Amino acid sequence: LSENDSVMKDLLLIPARSGSKGVPGKNIKPLYGRPLIYYTLDAAKSVASAEDICVSSDSDEIIQMVMAYGLDVPFKRPGSLATDTAGSYEVILHAIHFYEQRGKLYDRVVLLQPTSPFRTGTHIREALALYQPGLDMVVSVRMSHANPYFNLFEENPEGLLTRSKSGNFVRRQDCPAVYEYNGAIYIMNVESLKKGPHSQFSKIRKYVMTEEDSIDIDTKFDWMIAEAILSERSAS
Repeated sequence: LSENDSVMKDLLLIPARSGSKGVPGKNIKPLYGRPLIYYTLDAAKSVASAEDICVSSDSDEIIQMVMAYGLDVPFKRPGSLATDTAGSYEVILHAIHFYEQRGKLYDRVVLLQPTSPFRTGTHIREALALYQPGLDMVVSVRMSHANPYFNLFEENPEGLLTRSKSGNFVRRQDCPAVYEYNGAIYIMNVESLKKGPHSQFSKIRKYVMTEEDSIDIDTKFDWMIAEAILSERSAS
C-alpha cells in the first residue's frame, strides 16, 4: 500500500441481503461449486484484516455461511434496510454508525458487492492507490459499448429519435470515451458520505476494469456467462 493508504482506515463492507428476483438466493448459490459470496470474501481477506471486513446481511443463512468461512459477522441488518426499496446509502451509514458507537472510526468505506465474482484483491489495491485526499469516491468502471455521441438516442417531443449528445462522429472509436459503473468497487470518503448519498458525489475518479472482470451477476444469463468463464479458466 502507498504511504497515503497506510494512514487511511478502511472498512470493507459487503452488502448481502437475502432477497433477489433475478437469481433467487444468489449470494450463497454455488457458482462453479462455491457460494457466490466466497469470491468476494476471498478478495476482501487478501486486502484487509478480518476485523475490518463487515458483511451486512438480514439473512441468518448468509451470516452462518460467512462465519463458517472464518469471518465474524458483527450484526444482523435490520429488516427495514433489506427491502427491495432500501438504498445502499442507508446500509452504508448503518454500518458506519455501528462501528462509531463502538469507538471504531473509518476514513473510507470500500463497498464490495457479492455479485462481482471476478473482482480480486489486486483490483481493490489498484483502486485504493488511485484515491487521494479531497476525493469523494474512486469507483470501478468498464468502457461502455453504448455512446451518447453515436448509438444512444432519445425521443424528442415529436416522437422522433435524436442523438443523446450532438457531435459529427463517423465511427464510434472517434467519439469521446464513456464509462459505466460496473458495481465491483466503490471507495468512498466517509466525511463525504455523511454529507449525502454517493449518487450525489462530484469528485469521482475512475478505476477501469476489463469487460470480463466487470461481470455483475443480476440475471440467470449473467450467471451462465460467469459459469462459462470459470469453467474455461479452470481448463486452461
